Formats: sequence, C-alpha cells, structure tokens
Amino acid sequence: MSLSKYNEKRDFKQTREPKGKIGKSASELIFVVQKHAASHLHYDFRLEMDGVLKSWAVPKGPSLDPEVKRLAMMVEDHPYSYKDFEGTIPEGNYGAGNVIVWDNGTYTSDEKTASDEKQLLADLKKGRLSFILKGKKLKGEFSLVKLHGKQENAWLLIKKQDKYATDTDILEKNKSVISKRSLEELEKKSEKIKAKPEEKEEKQTIKKKSKAKPAEVSFVKPMLATTVEKPFDDEEWVFENKYDGYRTVAVINPDEVNLFSRNQISFNVSFKPIADELKKIDHTVILDGEIVVENESGKADFQLLQNYLKTGIGNLKYYVFDLLNLDGNSVTDLSLLDRKELLKILFNKYDFTNVFYSEHTIGDGIKQFAKARKNNSEGIIAKKADSTYTIASRSNNWLKIKISNEEEAIIIGITEPKNSRKYFGAILLGQYNDGELKYIGKCGTGFSEEVLKELYTKLKPLFLDKSPLSEKVPIRDKIQWVKPKVVCQVKYSEWTQDNNLRHPVYLGLRIDKKANEVVFSGKSKTNLKQNKMEDLKEHKTENDYDLKVGKTTLHLTNQNKIYFPADGITKGEIIQYYNEVSSLILPYLKDRPESMNRFPNGIDAPSFYQKDIDLEKTPKWLKTKKIFSESNEENIDYLICNDKETLLYMANLGCIEINPWNSTIKNIHNPDWLVMDLDPAKEDDFHIVVETAQVVKQVMDELETECLCKTSGATGLHIYIPLGAQYDYDSIKILGELIAKEVQTRLPDITTIERSIKKRDNKLYIDYLQNRRGQTLAAPYSVRPKPGATVSTPLEWSEVTTKLHPSQFTIKNVLQRFEKKGDLWEPVLSKGANIKKIIKKLEEKQERV
Repeated sequence: MSLSKYNEKRDFKQTREPKGKIGKSASELIFVVQKHAASHLHYDFRLEMDGVLKSWAVPKGPSLDPEVKRLAMMVEDHPYSYKDFEGTIPEGNYGAGNVIVWDNGTYTSDEKTASDEKQLLADLKKGRLSFILKGKKLKGEFSLVKLHGKQENAWLLIKKQDKYATDTDILEKNKSVISKRSLEELEKKSEKIKAKPEEKEEKQTIKKKSKAKPAEVSFVKPMLATTVEKPFDDEEWVFENKYDGYRTVAVINPDEVNLFSRNQISFNVSFKPIADELKKIDHTVILDGEIVVENESGKADFQLLQNYLKTGIGNLKYYVFDLLNLDGNSVTDLSLLDRKELLKILFNKYDFTNVFYSEHTIGDGIKQFAKARKNNSEGIIAKKADSTYTIASRSNNWLKIKISNEEEAIIIGITEPKNSRKYFGAILLGQYNDGELKYIGKCGTGFSEEVLKELYTKLKPLFLDKSPLSEKVPIRDKIQWVKPKVVCQVKYSEWTQDNNLRHPVYLGLRIDKKANEVVFSGKSKTNLKQNKMEDLKEHKTENDYDLKVGKTTLHLTNQNKIYFPADGITKGEIIQYYNEVSSLILPYLKDRPESMNRFPNGIDAPSFYQKDIDLEKTPKWLKTKKIFSESNEENIDYLICNDKETLLYMANLGCIEINPWNSTIKNIHNPDWLVMDLDPAKEDDFHIVVETAQVVKQVMDELETECLCKTSGATGLHIYIPLGAQYDYDSIKILGELIAKEVQTRLPDITTIERSIKKRDNKLYIDYLQNRRGQTLAAPYSVRPKPGATVSTPLEWSEVTTKLHPSQFTIKNVLQRFEKKGDLWEPVLSKGANIKKIIKKLEEKQERV
C-alpha cells in the first residue's frame, strides 16, 4: 500500500520509471540522491526503509555545512528499484524532466542497535532521524527533523559536526555517480518525448463520456476567500485578478444552463447573454467565476454593472476561474492547478465572445498587486496552488488583497430629505460585529433621482419604529429606521478612528449578498473608559473590602500595603491598573496556563513562583487545567485567566506581573508566537538593544514576515513573530536559532547567542530559548516589579529609536497612551508566519553570503 500513490501518479506506458514494487538490499541499507530538473530543479533524497525508498524533495540540495539547515519536503514512497533510475521523464507526465543519480551509498542509524531498520522506522515515526551516510559525496552524520505544523510534510535536513563537515559547496560536484554525466549533458542528449497519441486518446475519452449522458449536476455554494492586508511572494501560491462584479456559479446540464449568485439567486434573466453563450459547452459542468461589466478601458465597474441590470447596456463578461464538476464527476478534490488545467483544456474547445478563462501567475504576488494598482483594479486573489476546493466555506487557502476602498454594508435607516432632494437624505450603514449590528456611518452621495425613488420604494416595506442597533447613533438628523435586510456596495476614502466610513459613496445594491454575511471590516478598538474602577475609587482608603465583578464577589485585602517603596505605589493601585486595562490584556491570557510570580510584600521583599494551584483552598469559580510537567514528572494544576475576576484575584495574591505560556490549553504543544528576548549585559546599554531590535526588524522585513515589538518593562525589548499555533515548540526553537544567528552575524561586535553568562563578553544576549514549552515572559500590558511600576508596552516600530527607554511607560501614564493608540498587539494573534517560506529565504541568504 505504501507505493500506491507512486503508482497512481505514473503512466508506465509513457515513462521508463520502474513500477512500484517492494525490494530490499541483501545486507546494508542503501541511500540515493537524485538530481531532478522538473518544473523546478531539486534533489530527491531517498533512504531505504521497510522495502521502499522513503523520499524527500530538497529544493536547495544537501549541504555538508552544519550551519546550513535545508528544507526537505517529504513525498510519496518510491520503489527500491528507483535507486538506479536515470533518464528523461516525458512531457505530460508527473515529474516531467531529466534525472541523474547524483550520489549513492549505504547508511546506518547513528545509534548502536540490534536492528538499524527498526530503529530508523521508530525514529521516522517520532519525526527525528539521525543517521550516518557512507556515500561518494555525502559522508558522516546527518539528521532529518520534522517541522510539526500545518505543512505536515516539511522537514529539515541537517549536517552534524564531524570530520566530514565543511563549508565547501558539495553541489559543485555535479556529475552522476553512475553515468558520470552532468544533468546539463543529459538534457542536451535527451529527446523531448511528446505524448500526442495519448492526447488524442484523452479527447476521444471525453467524447465517449459526454455521450454516456452523465448524471445531472446542481448548484453548490462557492468557496470564499479570507481578507488579508498585504501581498506576498510564494512559489506555492497563484495570483489572479480580483474582479469587481457578482460572484456567479454556472450549472450546465444537457439542454439547460443556469446562472446563480453565491446564495442561489437566479441570474438567468439578468445576465441572459452569458447563459446563452455557455450553451456552446457540450459537457455537464459546474463553473465558478465573476460576472462584470467593463468600461471602455477594460476595467470592471460595479456602477456600470448596476446600470446593466436596469438597461441591459454594457460590455458584459464572465471570467471563469474554477471548475467544480466535469461530465458528472466532482473535481473539487483535485488541486487548484489541476482544476485550472482541466478548465483551460475545456475552454480551448469553444470560441466564446464574452466568456473568458481567468489567467493566473505563480509566485509573484507583490508584482501582480503593483500591476493591479497601476491598472486601478480592485485588487488580487491569492490561492494555494495545491489546495482543494472547499464548498460553502471561507478558507485561508484563498486570500483577497484589496486595493480600492469598497465595502458591503447593510442599510439600517434613512434620514429626512433636505432642500430640493426627494425621498430621503442619506442612508445609514451597518455591519455585523460578532453577531451584533454596528453603525459604520451615513452615505448621502452617489444617488440619482431615479435611484432615490427606486431605493426608497424598496426600503419602505421594511420601515421600523425602533432602532435595530443596541448603540446610540451620533447624528442629529431625523431617522427612519429600516429592517436590516438590504445590502449595498459603497466606496470610501478611509476608516475613521471611531470606525466609521469617511466620505462613503453609494455604488448600488448587492442582490447576491445576505445581510448576515456582511461582517465588520474596521479595526476593533478597545474602550478603556468602560473599565474605569469607580467601585475601587470609593474604597481607596479602605484596607480590605469586597468588590463584585460580574457574578463574582472578590475579597480584596491589604490594599494600602506599599508595593513600590521608592514610589509609594500600593497594592490597591496595582489592582486598580489591572481592572482598567483588563480588556486589553485578557486576549493574550485567554486559555494560557499562568506561572504566578508572587510579591506578597512588595518588590523589595522576597518573591516566589507558584504554578500548582491548591484546588481545596481556592475558590471553585477559578478555572484550572491539569498539565503534565516533564521536569516534575507529575500533573500540575495551572490557573487559567480568562476573565477580569481571575485577573484581579491574581493581582490580589501579589502577582505584580502576569506571566502566561506561549501556547494555550487548546493546543498546548504549539505556541502562538515566536519570541526574541533582547537582554543587554548592562542596564545602561539600552541603545544596543534598540540597534539590535532594528536589525531583527530588517531581517524579518527581508523575510516578508510580520513582527511586533514591546518593552520588556525592565531593561530589554521583546520581539514577537505571530505563528498562529501552526508549529510545535521544537520547530519554533530551530527557527528562533536561525533568526538569532542571522542577526548575530550582522552585529558580531555587540551581540551573542552564547547561553553562558561568563562567555558573553558583556555583549547583548539574543535569547531564542524562551521558545520552549513552559517558558513564560511578561504579557503585553503587564506591570513589572521594577522601580516606577513600569509596564510592558506594545510599540509602533517608528518608536523603536534611541529616544526610547522602558522606564518611559508606567502605570501612571500608560492608560492615556492605550486610549489613544488602541491595541497595538492585536496582530500577534493572527494566522501567522509560514516557517517553510522563512527557511527557504534564509537558505537563499546563506547561499549568497
């Protein structure tokens, strides 16, 4: 069964590759490395195990330099007999291109064991292989380490330090160890084999299928894209134009064509010319695309599309970007590129006038985004090349990156007309935010007299006596409220700080969208004023008192105890701060085990860490979680802080600072972020911390990866890289080491990654070892037990300059800052970085050095 994928992918009538059969060496296990010029040049690294060749594609090829960690993508098992395969895989076949055996030999596990093979199979299952190669080019100890994340097949190939280790480029030895030919020599001699007979056979098969009258197909709800802000480059993604029109699913059966909106509203009458054109297709198919009306310069224009619905006049076009069913066979489980290839073959059969195949490019998202901006397009769509089609689902495999500022909005009211205007003055707009309808502004432009009348007629049956909002709208006009059912499209200049649209202009109605699908697109802004502690202020002079928070009554003790002797700051003031900042800090504590650092007698007295909660002595309403501690070899009851009452309970215990794990109990082995802790050798060396942070930002910008910076609240800076819990701690630590080394090589005179304090030579320590299970750092917005009651404060990168110092931010002044800036730390909980992409770019940098 392990060779089934190998056999499925190959037509052995066309390729000379060996058929998939189990085989075995007589004595020692063998390895082989094949250099393969397919669509991209790469090296196939294969290890004999369990009767097959376990295989990894190594894009950059193996290295004998221990400092170089090569990305290796595990692929399907290959048969044992593949070890000697050299030659040409014909065009039109899987892996088409030329292959040489670049290296071969035998290998063993690096552990002394009775059975190398059993040990290696066990290590493979664990995701960490260590072995010794005895090849003609590759010699000595190597490791394959799995990156446990969403890219389940991603590994690292690493050379270990031994007598064979060298920084000499082994890839310069470029000839086959069998034929002594280079790949270039093979390519010159090889004849390009074209599978013309098979193509004819394929067309005959399609015709036969169409005659067989496949089962009729019906509407399926389309796949949706997730919005992201920035374009990117990645060879595993394709990029298409984003069309400004109506998403349309075409369902084509014998003698019938139906056009549907994404919510199954019929477009047959509205866009009859498209339906008529699609009758040319003599196959049963489901197509996915966008219907637009283009202006004279060929740009899709939503207002022209609105006018077309009334007049039927305009340059109507249907751009098709996906194929979901062909001749009654669902193809949604095929990769995107396979589906698009089938779609292109299908469309090549017909001479359409207003139906088009939507072209794409591979890898160059930034270039395509710039091109779209130059052409005044709406934006681009990024799609994972190997992704399947997920029906009726919004997926991160499809991403929309907008240029133009346009929004879908729900009409929730109209204002009274003024002066000579009839029917209404402006429409009030709303969007749903976490299920609650939110006001986002009023729109009074973009209406002709005819549109005013039509829209008023449509809205009148939906008039309401009461507002559909829970909030009060900040306008003085007389309002007629409207049931939130009608969706429109508007363009605007920007979002205001109050999360309203600035200068919205009405473009038209979205008959293809339901109101509950229109979700809030502005930036969530925390309102600190909601958390002001009026109750606490009443008790400011009381030492002990009860405070009700939600349904819980907290008994607060020793509120007048001095916690910061030099500043006279009391325990009560620390609790007051955490109450006021709770809405900001809680998202970064939710579901995370807490390592409580308690200062019962203030910062000048001894403190102690408490991880294990005594369940018999603590309130029952506190949330705890048993987590196995490998160091203690037992379960520990960790406190989980998900609400304000727990946060204040911790502060009352003397937790001046809040120290959550980097991962949550929902995904305990996968951290949500990678941390770089920049720790200066001397307190007055903060200018070195700033310089190092700027270089970290420079490296991450080059890797096209977001990173965020905050003060530690003590003497350093913390830099976080969002990861979205995609990878485990071991993988993150490896990545942290790679980044730390890259930064250290750029600042060798002032930084070190040496763990031993004695060996650091008074240099700044780039600490990447915080990325281990159970390690904690002060949370954003946490107070620190330092003079002045400093606060670990999120920063804008423009603030990371020589003027910066952590002592600037204390509980006395940060609330005003947070009120103004909002939550700068919010992106840390985003989907996160792609480790595979980062490692690729780091490899390329190492090669250029």
